[in-house]
Amino acid sequence: MTGTALLVLLSLGTVGGAHLLSKARWTWRAPRLGIALWQALGLSWGVATIGALLGAALLPYRKGVAGGVPGMLADQAGRLDTVHLVALLAAVSLTVVLLAMLMYAVFRVVRARRRHRALLALVSRSDSAAPGTLVLDHPGAAAYCVPGVRSSKVVVSAGTLALLDADELAAVLAHERAHARERHDLVLLPFTSLRQVFPQIRLVGRCLDAVELLIEMAADDRARRHRPPRELATALLRFAAARPGPAPSGTLGVATADDIPVMVRVQRLLEPQPVRRSVRAVVMAAVPLLAGLPLLLYAIPH
Repeated sequence: MTGTALLVLLSLGTVGGAHLLSKARWTWRAPRLGIALWQALGLSWGVATIGALLGAALLPYRKGVAGGVPGMLADQAGRLDTVHLVALLAAVSLTVVLLAMLMYAVFRVVRARRRHRALLALVSRSDSAAPGTLVLDHPGAAAYCVPGVRSSKVVVSAGTLALLDADELAAVLAHERAHARERHDLVLLPFTSLRQVFPQIRLVGRCLDAVELLIEMAADDRARRHRPPRELATALLRFAAARPGPAPSGTLGVATADDIPVMVRVQRLLEPQPVRRSVRAVVMAAVPLLAGLPLLLYAIPH
């Protein structure tokens, strides 16, 4: 019972932690730390919730989760009554749904990218003003990355070439290449699939929004290693004024028409504020603890 109770508390605690983290602003100072903490919270919630359901189902075996599963398999769940069978079914169902939706999200993204790559092969062109990128003859402002396993494509529109000067364009391209190098698309996939599982829960939507903003900030930080931050800041402001549309499905765009995140990104580019060492140390210790704690609780006997 002890391990199961702790797993329940951990599951509820990660939900509370996600609520607090979705409102936190210190993560803007260290977006990579924030992303790692979000990933640890999400993993801990999933493993703890499934473990809590399994622990409740296996209470008659009095050996916890890790010890109860072999016993249940050995006697073909002979000790489980209706209530415990329902808990077992809930644990199995949640596991299957989470994995299935993750695989479905991967399938949708891969299919969307394959279609978009085929379209780009037909309508895009190269341009000396943006070497190493694909250019679309469209008057609107657009710049995005199409991630890939073997190769990623950075795409800009003719409208972007007209909108930005050479330095601003170089900063935008550095931002998009940062998305490709750090595979931010893989960071988003679990949170995207979680929103598909729980579309009506606002907290899940806020979590995804928070992670999306953090990966944009992480790409900003990598871009300013190679370009002056003012170049990317002015490019973001120009994009915001041009009111760009959403990036195509399966891609990562430099900016959207939402002014608030853009202004936050511009401010942190022009006035960076490093996170305190104490906060960094606590988060770096919390990430592996959150990720590994549910598995340790699986081993606690009744």
